[in-house]
Amino acid sequence: MTRRGVRVLTAAVSAALLLAACGGGPGDGDDGALLFWTIEDTADRVQAQERLLARFTERTGVPTRLVAVAENQLTAVLTSAAAAGDLPDVIGSISLPIMSRLRTDDLLDTDAAAQVVDALGAGTFAPQALELTRQGDTQLVVPSDGWAQLLFYRKDLFAEAGLAPPTSFDAIRAAAGRLDRGEVTGITASTTPADVFTHQTFEHLALANGCELVADDGRVALDSPACVAAFRFYADLVTEHSASGDQDVDTTRATYFAGRSAMVVWSSYLLDELAGLRDDALPTCPPCRDDPAFLARNTGVVAGLTGPDGDEPTTFGETASFALLKDAATEDAKRLVEYLMGEGYRDWLAIAPEGRVPVRAGTAREPRAYVEAWRGLDVGVDTRAPLSRFYDAETLRVVEESPHSFRRWGFAEGRGELAGAVAGQLVVPRALAELVNGSGDAADAARSAQEQALDIADEIGG
Repeated sequence: MTRRGVRVLTAAVSAALLLAACGGGPGDGDDGALLFWTIEDTADRVQAQERLLARFTERTGVPTRLVAVAENQLTAVLTSAAAAGDLPDVIGSISLPIMSRLRTDDLLDTDAAAQVVDALGAGTFAPQALELTRQGDTQLVVPSDGWAQLLFYRKDLFAEAGLAPPTSFDAIRAAAGRLDRGEVTGITASTTPADVFTHQTFEHLALANGCELVADDGRVALDSPACVAAFRFYADLVTEHSASGDQDVDTTRATYFAGRSAMVVWSSYLLDELAGLRDDALPTCPPCRDDPAFLARNTGVVAGLTGPDGDEPTTFGETASFALLKDAATEDAKRLVEYLMGEGYRDWLAIAPEGRVPVRAGTAREPRAYVEAWRGLDVGVDTRAPLSRFYDAETLRVVEESPHSFRRWGFAEGRGELAGAVAGQLVVPRALAELVNGSGDAADAARSAQEQALDIADEIGG
């Protein structure tokens, strides 16, 4: 996977320049414009957002100013801006961990967020997107879009072997064993202990088996039977039916692109690359040399997975949101977010459709307007084309419906800060690496992860 899916971004502007740009009074800048921060900081995405905000200004007469902030600098920049009274009115594309941090710092205007959701119609959103962005009955932010962790599989190889789609642990295990032959491994998944991608991949499978970071009573539960089983399942897959050595975001993609794996766990950001639309990440399988889209046409995807201890299909998904901040120009800020989620929503999704699956399918009058528009949006970097040119209707349906099965450790239970810290400190990848390398068994790995998570909970006071 490229770092797009993991959401590790490089700085486009230094913190000092950003703070200088923010100047003026609280939230509205020194020129009276509505101040919009975005973590979509690459040049092409900044330009696309500038055009979108300009259309909003033309439509409403409300002036706006865009400031790009690299995601890995946002916390520091926010802290400085808050101390100076120079907070923005709206922040776009924030992740769930950032949302949790803003809530902890009491920076969110939750009343404004709730009013926007109500104005747009709560029933037009994927229920899981609202659940992940709520604290009890309080709507923290306005969910805008998301990317899903998906299981990509070779439809042609599955058909030849008479295998059903890999929607369950049993089906994945059976397919990995049957298709692990010669130069083709059954599956490739991340195992590198120093990569958050490993955590995301494990959490995707763990959630499917009912393994949660915290139990219903709020206690850390990584040593539960469901989690032990998830550690065992993951380790068995990668030790018995995957390529040897540490696998990461790049090697898993390269293996699948070379045609040397029947399955790979990756995010929806793979879709454009798999179609041959990104020159620095082209498929290299033998048929791909003459037909760059060969793998795209012969790949199916599964979003919601089910393990033997799970009760419903689940998908690890990152839900991005608009945050409306306290002391902002509230009415204009709400108008902007309503515009970006309504009249401007198609253009917002068009900034990166492969990683911006709509969490609002349509309006009350046109319930599928936005997902149908999403199918026709151009994706890619060096070549641009709609996903519908390469993927059949069923594959696109799975992707566009994935937000309805989104789950994440800790957020629905109000433990987002703990979840973010456990992921950021690579608790699971380290425990999993020891297991994969033959140190102890699944129960030992779960116990190690549990102890580290408990230590983190103590440190953050929960």
